Amino acid sequence: MACVCNRARHETARRHESEEFAGAGQECEPRETWSEVRTVTLVARSMVTPSLECVRKQHRHRTATTALRTAPPASAVHARAGEQKAMASQFLNNLVQAITPAPPPPLDYEYDGLEYSWKFFVFRPALFKNEIFLLAAVILYGAFFWFGSRTNQARAKSWLNAHMVIFEKQFSRPTAGDLTADGYSDFFNFSTGRRSVALLHTVFTLRPRHDLLQVAYQVAWGLSDLLYAPKDDVTLDFKLHATAAIPDFVWALVVKGEAKSIKNERWDLTFTKTSENPQIPPNVVIMSEYADVTENMLKIAGPVLEALKNPKIQPYFRSLSITDQPRVRPGVISTNKEKHVILSLVVPPPSHAADSAPLVSAVFGFIDALEKLNLRPETKTKLKRTREDFFKTLKDEAEREAREEAADAKLAAKRRAEEERIASLSAAEQQKLLERDRKRSIRKTQGKVVKK
Repeated sequence: MACVCNRARHETARRHESEEFAGAGQECEPRETWSEVRTVTLVARSMVTPSLECVRKQHRHRTATTALRTAPPASAVHARAGEQKAMASQFLNNLVQAITPAPPPPLDYEYDGLEYSWKFFVFRPALFKNEIFLLAAVILYGAFFWFGSRTNQARAKSWLNAHMVIFEKQFSRPTAGDLTADGYSDFFNFSTGRRSVALLHTVFTLRPRHDLLQVAYQVAWGLSDLLYAPKDDVTLDFKLHATAAIPDFVWALVVKGEAKSIKNERWDLTFTKTSENPQIPPNVVIMSEYADVTENMLKIAGPVLEALKNPKIQPYFRSLSITDQPRVRPGVISTNKEKHVILSLVVPPPSHAADSAPLVSAVFGFIDALEKLNLRPETKTKLKRTREDFFKTLKDEAEREAREEAADAKLAAKRRAEEERIASLSAAEQQKLLERDRKRSIRKTQGKVVKK
């Protein structure tokens, strides 16, 4: 295009020169008119104008060439795009296959099995084989849940109803309403309004008969551990009045089969020592802090011991204890001291719910007789010293924990101050500190290796 533009300029210049030469040699010939000159000028301009277009096109050509040189090869771009499309397509295919249900089995128009039809609905039981087992499992689990929950509720209610006569005789408010349920295996009853007893919590902790998986777990555990025997438990927790004149001590009657494991569940019984006595049934042991406490307790526990000798009661008795300590080890010293009498029984089946009534009735007389205890002064001194030693241990543990927390806080504050000081230094000084710490750690490592 540039060559065409130059050629146009040369032809225009030669034409003007020839016209001037002709005008000089032939003076008689007339000169070109103004229209002819204007035409020639426009032609020249039209021939010169494409030169600007040529420049623009050359610029665009150079820009495109530079872009092509700097851009990655087209084949690589297309390859990456193809890989991305293939990966996206594969992901979508996998997703669709995962969420798409299996196609229904093809209908056999020659089906000759059992068939139920109603209007345009047709049900062919022979086509649903796996669904039958699934439906049977759901029905079995639902029936197990219903039967287990009803069984637990019936056991708790039957025991409470069988002993409600005793509660109504002993308390002005034997119950706060119907039996309170916490789930399907835990039930509660609250009684209050009696001399020497602030309140009575009756707590039922039954086996999870409503849960098939938990029952299977308990059965499997019982097969692997012969000492594990889950039972239905009912606990009568008598909280005594704070004004009751009863010494501070821990004493218990425990069935032999649970004498070893009960201390893991009851921290307060760790104060005691186990012993036997001819006055109690042979399947029961005594847990007491001192012999003087046992002698005085056996004097007032006559009705209870007679009830424990009853063969109908023995299968359901677990423990009877009086304690001034919490059942779980405290972490701090508590000024709120409470005394409890705790009777733990196995919940009998509904047909034998009233078998434990004589023992429950005897416990109320046992509680009333506790104020008649007359321990020797030296026994009271020992009991008091035991509790003071434990309180001192708790105090030492609390002080040691406080010191450790203060030391940790001091160390954290020191570390934070050091970090702030390092952050205020220049980059060169920080680099020096880092280099010094690195050399120090290397020396420590080398020293450990040499010692080995």
